[in-house]
Amino acid sequence: MLDRRAQILLKTLIERYIAEGQPVGSRALSKYSGLELSPATVRNVMSDLEEMGFIASPHTSAGRIPTPKGYRFFVDTLLTVQPLPEQARHQIEEHFHPDHPQRLISSASQLLSELTRFAGVVVAPRRQAPRIRQVEFLGLSEKRILLIIVTQDGDVQNRILFTQRAYTPSELTTAANYLNQNFAGLDFEQIRLRLQEELKQLRADMTELMTAAVEAGNEAVSDASGQYVISGEKNLLDVEELSSNMARLRELFNLFEQKTALVQLLEISNRAEGVQIFIGGESGLAPLDECSVITAPYEMAGRVVGSVGVIGPTRMAYERVIPIVDITAKLLSSALSAL
Repeated sequence: MLDRRAQILLKTLIERYIAEGQPVGSRALSKYSGLELSPATVRNVMSDLEEMGFIASPHTSAGRIPTPKGYRFFVDTLLTVQPLPEQARHQIEEHFHPDHPQRLISSASQLLSELTRFAGVVVAPRRQAPRIRQVEFLGLSEKRILLIIVTQDGDVQNRILFTQRAYTPSELTTAANYLNQNFAGLDFEQIRLRLQEELKQLRADMTELMTAAVEAGNEAVSDASGQYVISGEKNLLDVEELSSNMARLRELFNLFEQKTALVQLLEISNRAEGVQIFIGGESGLAPLDECSVITAPYEMAGRVVGSVGVIGPTRMAYERVIPIVDITAKLLSSALSAL
């Protein structure tokens, strides 16, 4: 697609831009590329690269910067990833003594963040939906009810329900007894499916309370499972390309809070082998248009159960971040499998 000269100039431009964060001009390319080319020849090649969409020219500068397409070609074709130095590998290994799974996952997330200075994220293994031991309703005010959920693991979750009408203490007791007697030992999804049939036989005015309880309960135990652990989001405030656009940065932090969309992206790597790289718009998530996401799956007892990743600007040192993500996934797999 590109001849050797164009590839060398593109590689040099991207490496200089990653290192310095400034648009790269023809003189700098002439100096650092190792090619004996005049600035005029370099400008012609840069013009061709820009026409093909690999680089772009900011309005305020005569230099060029890489586009997501340019980064993609660089990562797929021009990048040589070096193995981590032995000392760096040992530093990572020290964080992965076999321990409680949740602590290992948190440690992996923090380590990714510390080593890359970006956001580190680990998608936790999907837990089996918690089964319910007991529920209780407690009237707080006329139309506010506290739902108390106790799972068979002993976890306790509370949710406030807002209802259309007031319920008497005896009605709340009757509703709780009905759920406990008929559905203890099931998870909320199983309860919901069975209730769809049985609610038809209940008094109509109890249907609202039961439905609200199941929806809120399902949400409560899902939130409690903690789908992923993210560390170092504040590091992204120090990245000039991201912090200069506060509206986009707010969208990015909202994405971190919403969880679902980001988890779906990260879980793509669960179905792939090795490191996956999403550059800019490749993620399909608008808040990540100026970011790159590097992920790798990790295993437990030979089965892929989650993924680790780093979220940072498209201008990142890929040759350094990729092996960090790769080795972190492998060492987390070893530590979890040793439990």
